[in-house]
Amino acid sequence: MVDPGQNHTKTTVKSSAVDLSLETIRSGNNDGESSLLSAKGNTMQINLESLAKNNNGSAAAAFMTLSGMESLLSHQYFETENRTEMYSDIITAILPSMNNTNLPEPVNFTIHHRKALPESGLVTCVYWEDKSHETGMGEGSEKGGEKAKTMRWSVEGCWVAYTNENYTVCSCSHLSTFALILQIGEPPPEDPFLEWLNRMCVIVGLFFFALAILTFLLCSWNRKINNTARLHLCLSLALSHLLLLWNDRYVEHELACTVVAGLLHFLIVASFVWMLLEALQLHLLVRRLSKVQVIRRDGLPGPLLYLIGYGVPFVIVGISALVYSDGYGATEAEVCWLSQERSFKWALTGPVITVLALNCILFCATLWSLRPTLTNMKSDISQSKDTRLIVFKILAQFVILGCTWILGLYQSNLFFKVLFIILNSQQGTFLYIVHCLLNKEVREEYMKWLTCSFSRPREGGSVKDAPSVSEDLDKGEEQTD
Repeated sequence: MVDPGQNHTKTTVKSSAVDLSLETIRSGNNDGESSLLSAKGNTMQINLESLAKNNNGSAAAAFMTLSGMESLLSHQYFETENRTEMYSDIITAILPSMNNTNLPEPVNFTIHHRKALPESGLVTCVYWEDKSHETGMGEGSEKGGEKAKTMRWSVEGCWVAYTNENYTVCSCSHLSTFALILQIGEPPPEDPFLEWLNRMCVIVGLFFFALAILTFLLCSWNRKINNTARLHLCLSLALSHLLLLWNDRYVEHELACTVVAGLLHFLIVASFVWMLLEALQLHLLVRRLSKVQVIRRDGLPGPLLYLIGYGVPFVIVGISALVYSDGYGATEAEVCWLSQERSFKWALTGPVITVLALNCILFCATLWSLRPTLTNMKSDISQSKDTRLIVFKILAQFVILGCTWILGLYQSNLFFKVLFIILNSQQGTFLYIVHCLLNKEVREEYMKWLTCSFSRPREGGSVKDAPSVSEDLDKGEEQTD
């Protein structure tokens, strides 16, 4: 196909097996510009003009892709401690009918990825090294050395000039057969202690979630207390924790794994939205108390809570699935979760960070609204127990509203890992203690169940524990009633 005497010509061959681009030039006919050859979407940029000057005034370059070459020259021929994956088509570049094939300057290859680049991956430009060398037979041997053959992917003479999630530009000082190999570092082995601690803490948290859910459903609550957000927060968190314990059991079943990952995404986003609604209701109630307003029923109306609590997560998951339908399924960690590709994790990280920021702001605003109440508390000894209780409830609300999830930013330290596991698995425990166990009316209900004494309830029930910050607020509530 190559005629050294020809002027500037371009030839392409395309079939199901091969995609080839060939270009020949004579010196002075290319205006000093680099030639651009393409094959199956990949390109090679080479300065044929400078090559022609060293080859009797003419030069030729061929660039091609052969289908199925990756099954012969697989990524397993690349020596590394990391896991590897063939990440592109295998391309070949040659200089046919030329005596001097030394490159005066590097050649640039733009090679497209087979899929989006994960953040944990390292793209490597490699070429196929196929050469023979002699192996010595030892001193004094009369027989010559035997020839050994080396066949492998090598990085010698090739380097990454630029890369993004869709393609990589490789610069090479020689021509051969090239490819991109993705290196993925092996994740550090799971700490058995942390895995055991997480499982035990989640089981304990699930037990208290169950107690809180039963209490919210079965107890006779004061009509002024709206437990909708707390109940559905418990349901969402309990189901998400339960699924997280089992989300590695469906990795082998593609459809089931996709469903589990999508359901987990929905439940976790819903949990944080309900945390935000609970923080908002608590803030509104405390503001009413501080302004000595009449409390008819604390919080937002039920239909609006349901619309926000489940509508927002549904929209987020729906849009995420439409934008990247393959984002749910088995991951490299062998669990059913969100894909690391195309920055898909932000479909969860974005809403979580937004809710955490809003919850922290609402929590601080709630404490500021409580400041007059805390300042006016009596300082005598009789109030010391109530002071400790209000401090505990404030700290417990910090956990219930999910503010401790910010500890996830410090997971390089063992202490913070343990603290993160304990606090965020015990949201149900703190929620049950604050809103059920420390509520006087609920304790009375418990006593009725235990003693089987279902006596007629007293009339004129007060709005005790409605703010769920401290029973010391009851006095303020009774005044507003």
